[in-house]
Amino acid sequence: MDAYIFDCIRTPRGRGKKSGALHSTTAVWLSAYVLDKLLERHDINQQTLDDVIWGNVTQVGEQGGCIARSAVLMSALDEHVSGLTINRFCGSGLEAVNLAANQVMSTAGIGYIAGGVEMLSRVPMGTDGAALMVDPSVAMEHCIIPQGVSADLVAAEYGLSRDDCDYYAVLSQKKAAHAWLDNRFTKSVIPVYNDAGIMVLETDEHIRPETDMQSLGSLEPSFKHMGESLPGFDKLALLKYPQHETIDHVHHAGNSSGIVDGSAAVLIGSKEFGEVNNLTPRARIVATAKVGTEPTIMLTGPLPATEKALANAAMEITDIDLFEVNEAFASVPLMYQKYFAVDEEKINVNGGAIAMGHPLGATGAMLLGTLVDELERSDKSTGLVTLCVAGGMGVATIVERV
Repeated sequence: MDAYIFDCIRTPRGRGKKSGALHSTTAVWLSAYVLDKLLERHDINQQTLDDVIWGNVTQVGEQGGCIARSAVLMSALDEHVSGLTINRFCGSGLEAVNLAANQVMSTAGIGYIAGGVEMLSRVPMGTDGAALMVDPSVAMEHCIIPQGVSADLVAAEYGLSRDDCDYYAVLSQKKAAHAWLDNRFTKSVIPVYNDAGIMVLETDEHIRPETDMQSLGSLEPSFKHMGESLPGFDKLALLKYPQHETIDHVHHAGNSSGIVDGSAAVLIGSKEFGEVNNLTPRARIVATAKVGTEPTIMLTGPLPATEKALANAAMEITDIDLFEVNEAFASVPLMYQKYFAVDEEKINVNGGAIAMGHPLGATGAMLLGTLVDELERSDKSTGLVTLCVAGGMGVATIVERV
């Protein structure tokens, strides 16, 4: 059975600081808000909805428990609709979509809402005490290093310079700013109003269109100190990658993904679900994939995940018209472009997380919506979304416009 995408919506991304526009909202409130906005756009027979599958990475405090179920109960959804919260780190939002799509394909239900949320201004990364980061028996055994150092190791492995990464970051900012000016996000972005009806946020708050090579060149590398000082993460990385004498630390705040708040939802179902609810499919999910990779370098997962998704779809890389490769760090999409020899004009054509930010558990669903919108706008056929994932994993999804 085929799985179709009927709609994709997202909030604007708010700066992940106390001064950010979304800081006063909780993850549960924002998730319920997105669910309600999706219901306002479509007259859905809720008896045909089987589940809400929600990605969230830092599941502690107000993001703890099963946030999907809490959001269902707080929203206009009927209490019979269940909720599932999942965590595949940065790939959680896309994995939620993939899980829903694969359940439709296997006839384990006909209608799902999938997506995710992350409120980094309220629940900072790492506050869940993940074993990968804090338990020496896990981290040392597998040479686990901080992601920023891994990003610098990726740059070394693929011959990427500081200028390469900075130039990519400048392009991401320019593309995102142009996309907003050209109204490319308005189909999916839902402005956030508070309970008093006051506008809280209507555009991505993190974009800095004035960014140039000179301003980025003045920034100090963010991960040099942690790489070179005790406990010596550079040395740990070089134990696995002795072909490199040193690691040149090329990443900083300006060419790494922004810390932001946000939520997104994707409406997925079978042909029957669409017919019952008078919905027009926008895209078909062709194939999905998830992989584990070497955990020290950690961020190379988009490469084998893409290869696996293409193999599952019996497709070649040249069959893909557009790519959304999460900009966790500039070296990741640059690595991807170099590895697959993909035209840079096909990757992240409307900017990415360097410019707009990376709300961990929601990003994958946001990227999928951006891709579907752009396939329609540019009259293209097939697209692929992929994200690198902490701990050495990758996730990918191929969609075909209907």
